[in-house]
Amino acid sequence: MSTQQTLVVIAPQLDPRRIVDLAQLAEAPHLDHPLPDVARMRGANPERKTAVLAACREYGYDAAYVDSGRNLADFRLLVSDMDSTLINIECIDEIADLQGLKAKVAAITERSMRGELDFADSLRERVALLAGLPESALETVYRERLRLNPGAEALLAACKRLGIKFMLVSGGFTFFTERLKAELGLDFAYANQLETDNGKLTGRVQGDIVDAAAKARRLRETRDALKLKPEQTLAVGDGANDLLMLAEAGVGVAYHAKPVVSARADIAIERGGLDTLLKLFL
Repeated sequence: MSTQQTLVVIAPQLDPRRIVDLAQLAEAPHLDHPLPDVARMRGANPERKTAVLAACREYGYDAAYVDSGRNLADFRLLVSDMDSTLINIECIDEIADLQGLKAKVAAITERSMRGELDFADSLRERVALLAGLPESALETVYRERLRLNPGAEALLAACKRLGIKFMLVSGGFTFFTERLKAELGLDFAYANQLETDNGKLTGRVQGDIVDAAAKARRLRETRDALKLKPEQTLAVGDGANDLLMLAEAGVGVAYHAKPVVSARADIAIERGGLDTLLKLFL
C-alpha cells in the first residue's frame, strides 16, 4: 500500500486563485492554505506530478510531493554539501581569485558540478593552479567572502532544537569545513585536505579525495553508526558530485542546483532559502 502524498507549495506570496487551480490540476481532495506563503494539498495524485511541478515552476513557486504527515523531526540525520549549498560561494573559485585565476578555475568548477568532468581529476587540476599561494589566502576567503546561504541559520537552529545530527560533507576543503563545524556547532564534517609547505599551498591534495562515492559512503557510515534507518536521513546538495549522496538518503534535496541534480532529486528548491525545508515538513 503506497503512502499518501501531500503537495506542498511555497512562495513569499501565493495567489489563492492559482492555488485552487493547482489543487485541481493535482487532483488533491484536501486543500489547506493556512499561511500566505505555504499551501498543502493532501491526497495529491502522484501521476500528475510532472504537470503540477511544471505549473508551479511557471508561477515561480517552490513545490514538492512529500509523504503526508511526515515531520522534520522524523529525520535524525541531515547531511549537507558545503559550497553553494550551506554557504554562498565555491571556495576554490574565490581562492583562485586571489591568484588571478578565478575565471579559469570557475569554468572548470561549473563543468564539474554539471557532471561534465570527473570530479577527482577536475579537483586536482584546479588545486594545481593554486600552487604557491600563501595559506593566509584561505583565511581571507573565509573572513571576507564566505557567508551562509539564506535560511541556513534557521535550519541549523531547528536541527539543534529537534536533536537532528548535522553533517557537512564537502568536495571542498577542511580549512573551511572545520571552521564552520566549530562556529556553527555541527556534529560532523568531512572534506579534502590541502597540502601546504612553509606556509604556501603546494598545489596538491593530501589523501583520498572526497568525491561523489565518498560522500555517499560517509552518509551510510554515519547513518549506520547512529543506528538509523535510511528513511531517517535527509541530504541536501547542488552539484553532480552530490547525486550519489542524495540517492542514498531517505529524501534527497537539490538546492538551487545544476539541472541534472534538480531533475533527479526527490525535492528541488529553486527559489527559497534553506529554511524552505522547515515549511515542506510539518
